[in-house]
Amino acid sequence: MEHFLQNCEWRLVDESNLQSRSPLASFAMDDTLCHLVGHHLSTPVIRTWIHKESVVLGIQDHRLPFIEQGMRLLNEQGYTPIVRNSGGLAVVLDTGVLNISLVISEKEQPLSINSAFELMVQFIKILLPEIAEHIEAYEIVGSYCPGSYDLSIAGKKFAGISQRRMQGGVAVQIYLCVEGSGSERAELIKQFYEISLKNEETKFQYPRIEPSVMASLQELTGTDITAVELNLRIQQMLQQKGFNWTFTPLQPSENELYMHYLQRVLQRNQSMLSK
Repeated sequence: MEHFLQNCEWRLVDESNLQSRSPLASFAMDDTLCHLVGHHLSTPVIRTWIHKESVVLGIQDHRLPFIEQGMRLLNEQGYTPIVRNSGGLAVVLDTGVLNISLVISEKEQPLSINSAFELMVQFIKILLPEIAEHIEAYEIVGSYCPGSYDLSIAGKKFAGISQRRMQGGVAVQIYLCVEGSGSERAELIKQFYEISLKNEETKFQYPRIEPSVMASLQELTGTDITAVELNLRIQQMLQQKGFNWTFTPLQPSENELYMHYLQRVLQRNQSMLSK
């Protein structure tokens, strides 16, 4: 996987300064990049993004029996709820969380789900060499949005990975809790599920959140690392490791495609929230 990362020609799209934009715009951007990369209209992409207080819900979250009350709680706590177009469950986003998307093509060579996850795991270990040997990838029971590729240190989860596949492109997305308290973010999601479920039996098994199993990189490393600093480290790492890359934001010729996907994402989210 490291060989693939170092021998691929990468396009860096840094949108970490667009923090006031809705996360829906970010998901539309990944759809756009999947289309471009899948159709060979762009080289593979590394995209970084940060958003203000939001909770990104999964499809199953939207089916919670008392979801309206849960979303009201999120709003009261200063978080905007949205429904995303990729897998997974509720995730907290704020300015202390750095998101990274690796967008690659699978048209010539199919990429298994696990291989795509492993690509991101390897990327993060290269990005964080000082703790790479301590990072483990397995499901952290009691975390929010649990998955088999949760990233943790000593049993404390600091990141989760998801995938979005369309138009021959694969977007592997990770959220990294860099700053602040991981357990406080988890406590918010715990309250959300408690209010949205009210102990009612459901076909889908929602996670029972244990805030103590989640932490930030600041807490795990004992440093004052920030999301902005970690984003800058990506560019430094690309240079130091000899990655072949260019800094190329979305071009005017690509904006029409982006607007198409943005409208689709906005309409879908509005439709889900209005049900």
